[in-house]
Amino acid sequence: MFGTLLLSSGWLMLQLAAGELDYTSQADGMQLQGDYSFAGLFPLHYTDVSGTNLPALVPCGQGRPNKHGFHLMQAMRFAVEEINSNIGPLPLLPGVKLGYQIYDICSNPASVLATLDLLEQQYQNSSNTHKSVGVIGPDSSSKSFAPAALLGAYVIPQISYEASNEMLSNKKIYPAFFRTIPSDKNQVAAMIQLLVRFNWMWIALLGSDNDYGLQGMKSLSEQASQYGICIPYQGIIPTASDETAQTMRNMVDNILKTKVNTIVVFSSKTKFHDFLPYVLERNITEKVWIGTEDWSPSTLISGIPGIQTIGTVIGISVKDAAISGFDKFQENVVKVSRQHVKEDSNVTTSSANDCLQSTDLYSLARNNFSMDKYDITSSFNVYKAVYALAQALHQALGCDSGECSKKSVTPSQLLPQLRKVRFSLSNSSVYFDKNGDPPTGYDIVSWVWRGTDWSLRVVGSFTPDPIALTVDASLIEWNGRVPESVPQSFCSPPCPKGHKKLLTGQHACCFDCQACPSATFLNKSEPTDCPACLPEQWAPPSSEECLNRTVILLDWHHPLSIALLFFLAACVLLTSSTALILLLNLNTPVAKSAGGRTCLLMLAALTVGALSTLCHFGHPSPLACVLKQPLFTISFSVCLACIAVRSLQVVCIFKFSSKLPPVYDRWMKKGGPEVTIFLVSAVILFISVLRVSLDTPQPSQDLQFYQDKIVQECSKTLSVGSGIELAYVSILSVLCFAFSYMGKDLPANYNEAKCVTFSLMVYMISWISFFTLYLINRETFTMAAQVFATLFSVLAFLAGYFLPKMYIIVLRPQMNTTSHFQNCIQMYTMNKN
Repeated sequence: MFGTLLLSSGWLMLQLAAGELDYTSQADGMQLQGDYSFAGLFPLHYTDVSGTNLPALVPCGQGRPNKHGFHLMQAMRFAVEEINSNIGPLPLLPGVKLGYQIYDICSNPASVLATLDLLEQQYQNSSNTHKSVGVIGPDSSSKSFAPAALLGAYVIPQISYEASNEMLSNKKIYPAFFRTIPSDKNQVAAMIQLLVRFNWMWIALLGSDNDYGLQGMKSLSEQASQYGICIPYQGIIPTASDETAQTMRNMVDNILKTKVNTIVVFSSKTKFHDFLPYVLERNITEKVWIGTEDWSPSTLISGIPGIQTIGTVIGISVKDAAISGFDKFQENVVKVSRQHVKEDSNVTTSSANDCLQSTDLYSLARNNFSMDKYDITSSFNVYKAVYALAQALHQALGCDSGECSKKSVTPSQLLPQLRKVRFSLSNSSVYFDKNGDPPTGYDIVSWVWRGTDWSLRVVGSFTPDPIALTVDASLIEWNGRVPESVPQSFCSPPCPKGHKKLLTGQHACCFDCQACPSATFLNKSEPTDCPACLPEQWAPPSSEECLNRTVILLDWHHPLSIALLFFLAACVLLTSSTALILLLNLNTPVAKSAGGRTCLLMLAALTVGALSTLCHFGHPSPLACVLKQPLFTISFSVCLACIAVRSLQVVCIFKFSSKLPPVYDRWMKKGGPEVTIFLVSAVILFISVLRVSLDTPQPSQDLQFYQDKIVQECSKTLSVGSGIELAYVSILSVLCFAFSYMGKDLPANYNEAKCVTFSLMVYMISWISFFTLYLINRETFTMAAQVFATLFSVLAFLAGYFLPKMYIIVLRPQMNTTSHFQNCIQMYTMNKN
């Protein structure tokens, strides 16, 4: 490939040297006869039209020669000559000669006039070989709107090389408009991504007073707020004149007042060129300037004396590409122009044509424009535009076979072919999307100064689909120094993590910071608000997210649970063993003195009380919540009732039988003890059932006790109903203790005062300890403490009341005889007398 290009370049140079490339064509290089012709609209002069508000046409020849426009025109001529010579990278039109017709569009009126001339040629009755099948240009959005509308109405393909306004993508208004420069829509997206990349949220926005600048400003300002970018000042750069000088000075003052460090300038290079002297006048330095593709790579801007002091310039630039042989082509034109004497020329321009072609190639070339500093990117855009039209013509003429048909082709026939072109040129893919835009990205460039020598450095790239920005900040010389930290531009410094913004002005970028309180988090999509976490979540102060709360429950697999289950098994085993021993020795004096069959009821109640602890393990269920407290309360009430009735019986026998014999006898004969136990148990059963019915406990989550934890428990643990139950059990305990204490001086075999007191004290201490702990702590340990209190109470009653009996029955059978008990009673009677 490289060898082919080298041979092609050499052949082109030989052709140039031999004069075979027709750069000395009609109208002194501004027009070339051919089988098919392209029109070129280029700004070959600068003109000052600020003195009038009327769309008057100022003769372009009165303006200053435009170096940039000259290079653009040369790019078109070079591309046409290259295609005609069939020595380019793409031999497109064998046997066909392309022509061109170049217009100087130094102003908007000149652009419209050139378009009207093209339309007049299209619809002249006589045969006109200058009829153009396509148009290349104009150079700016402002100059493109009217031509694009006119040419679109007559379906004449038009490809602009520098008009980037996104409104031109509207195919309903501009159906025949294409361009080789990306739309400003992409440029705005690249600028915003660049601002976000360096966190420049406080910026000034300037735009030129034309369609290019105004539309770009509007689009950028509309999108900036979506990314949190604030624009405290927007200014429109007017056309330079004595009347607008003060306006520009005021703009500079406003930029300084806002204290921004980053300034985005969406302007054409000519208008920004006239504004910059007022910036330099105020000695503004160390700012960051974000530039568009129109002015950031332009030597018109970089050539302003003292411009290197304004700070860091980062610009958007159309991706660069080289045109092989182009520089040599331009050098030859300059050489020929120096030898050419206009008076000796055989072709002169008529006075009727002065408005449209007010110059010639050689007059422009003799301005000695620099060949080492010009906008090669725009020139390459022109080059691509010519090849795109040639590709469309290639298809329209059926040149795929190697020979073109040279049939008549109208612009309307060329248009559908242009929409379908897709080819590669200098490693650059050329095609158009449905809007006529090239879906290409940009280079991100930075100005580099070495003394007064200026150059551009590519520091990154941007692609529009999908949107992606890549920038190597280390390649940027911040304010001319490397390395240095990235300049900051903000109204208020960023808030610390987990702090919300309290707006202090009309701009979202000006704020104070306040830490989000606990149980709230910073909403990153709405940084002025700290919404509350969900009930199942929590957050410490200054949080950016909520955390799931830790769930507290007595899990079956918890080590404490396993230990308590072993303890439960031991208690059940002891109560069952005790019941079995008593059942086998039910007719013995010890069993009878303990209560006989009542003891079995007591042991059954204690067993049920121990088993009620199973409701405390795992996640609470509705059934467990209903049974947990009533089972324990009822079982212990039955146990206390049995002890109280038995103690009352013993006291009555030894102390009140002589005083109230009829009452005691009737009470005993009519089943008084059993009825009393039944009534006491029925009352507590009624209280428990009523409480559960009216105020049913349910599985619940206590979210208030801890901020960061959820206590899974049953509701109504502490309620009026549970208080009544507790009071009832407490009364039974007091009665049980009172009756036991009254028999403290009875025979040893009937004296359980010490043992019952011990059991009740253990019971009371266990539950007082639990309720104290429950009020200050709800951890797993507290839940385990409730289970332990229940089992320990069971064990206390078992040990205090039944253990002495088991000791006598199992280990001292000689004391479990009628004679021993009678002997004890006789000794008690003798001591009492």
